Amino acid sequence: MQRKYIVMTGGVLSGLGKGVALASIGKILSSNYKVVPIKCDGYLNADPGTMSPTEHGEVFVLDDGTEVDMDFGHYERFLNISCESIWNLTMGKVFDMIREKERKGDYLGKTVQMIPHVSDFIKNYFVETGEKTNADIVLIEIGGTVGDLENELYIEAIKNLAQDIGKENVLFIHLTYVPIPMGVNEQKSKPTQQSVALLKQRGIDPQIIIARCSQMLTDNVKKKIARSANLNEEEIITGVDVDNIYKIPIIFEKQGISQLLARKLNIPVQHNLERWKDLIMKRENAQDEITIAIAGKYTALEDSYASIVEAIHHCEAHLNVKVKIKWIETSDEKLRDEMLGKVHGVIVPGGFGSRGVEGKISMIKYCRENKIPFLGICYGLQLAVVEFARNVCSLSGANTTEVDPQCKYPVIDFVEGQEKIERKGGTMRLGEYPALIKEGSLIESLYNSNKVSERHRHRYEVNPEFHKILLEMGLVFSGVSPDGKLVEFLELQKEVHPYFVATQAHPELKSKLESPAPMFFGLVKAAIERANSLGTWNKELTKDVSFEIDSNSSS
Repeated sequence: MQRKYIVMTGGVLSGLGKGVALASIGKILSSNYKVVPIKCDGYLNADPGTMSPTEHGEVFVLDDGTEVDMDFGHYERFLNISCESIWNLTMGKVFDMIREKERKGDYLGKTVQMIPHVSDFIKNYFVETGEKTNADIVLIEIGGTVGDLENELYIEAIKNLAQDIGKENVLFIHLTYVPIPMGVNEQKSKPTQQSVALLKQRGIDPQIIIARCSQMLTDNVKKKIARSANLNEEEIITGVDVDNIYKIPIIFEKQGISQLLARKLNIPVQHNLERWKDLIMKRENAQDEITIAIAGKYTALEDSYASIVEAIHHCEAHLNVKVKIKWIETSDEKLRDEMLGKVHGVIVPGGFGSRGVEGKISMIKYCRENKIPFLGICYGLQLAVVEFARNVCSLSGANTTEVDPQCKYPVIDFVEGQEKIERKGGTMRLGEYPALIKEGSLIESLYNSNKVSERHRHRYEVNPEFHKILLEMGLVFSGVSPDGKLVEFLELQKEVHPYFVATQAHPELKSKLESPAPMFFGLVKAAIERANSLGTWNKELTKDVSFEIDSNSSS
């Protein structure tokens, strides 16, 4: 078949969920076609790796080590794929490649201009990516909102793409917003109409409009939007607010999006969402609730830990339980034992810097001594080693050199080769690395394998000079690098603690609804066992949940 392109633009305001909406459409199409996403960001950074999570959200890391926008997490989880670096395009990357071409003489004799040279480069990049991946359908997400200076070149490129390969092969979908102002209690279509007008001014007529709203759109509002956009009412889809993003493909499908896609792209669309729906229903109908604490320093913006939250949600669907997440800001010194005594499990996630470190260490100590299920991720592993060294190995003053370069016992230190690196972007230990798993360990039972590959994003490691004393005092290195030098997984023996595990990797990045990350699955299972033993289930239940929606209700 002729390769098809689906382009998602956004309007009114950012953060409406273009990535989730496009991933949901991709989910519907992926039953029959090879679907490849391309995310286009307007910022001049080469990637989001040097941005603060509180500004940009979580940095997602691919198998090949590329640091990308968190929307790639949605694409991988919905499409059940592993994304590649070439599927990520930032304006910083674009300008780097343009300058390289200019220096090589590719534009010899010409004045290099934004239009046509840069816009044509972007357009050709879309086509070449489709060819290299042999994709049936390419999803293109244009970051930001229409009218932003940063995405004008992308808009020009997709307009020219449709002209070059035929408008019948490119489907434009526009995601916008329908607010319901407080006190008015009426859906307002004007922001959407203005956003569509801005898009039309740039030469693009959207063929489907997805309107984000807290309620299903009324017939009247649908009619207004359709009339202003020169569309039929069935081409206006409600992107209703949900408490579970995995419902979105099903909600779209109930509004007839498969038929729309088939008609607009002139291809057959036969989705298979039955297992997907079954997993969601199991989660929604869970009879009990447990509480798991996430102890980080970016808790003001929960997107900073988006993949961790999603990994927990994946476990809910398979273990028939609801997980209430308790966010703990570890830079707040008011943390006390009473707070932790009420939870069933604790996660100390990755992070950088010294803020909140001592709070995390005290939490890890409490979990170890009071047998609370614990999962340490990246920095969480490193601080678990610091805590163990201080309080079990009697190495007073043990620390990570990231926090205290002059500490007496540097149990966590630079990765070999990282000591003199000055460039910050893309210079960490990034991407997928293998680990050899200790026979008979808890990690082996979780993964059911003696070799595991997970994604990494860090500079520091457990210092080999302290391996011997840590092992002698009872810390189990349950996974190491193939050369035996680097600690990838650790745990305490089952006789000592019911579930105390940590990894230098980020297993949450590979977790999916249909296949949860094993270490998260183990944590939630251990937390359920703790709730059973303590009799501290939360019985606020949701029974007989269905996906039935009507024209005037929210989901």
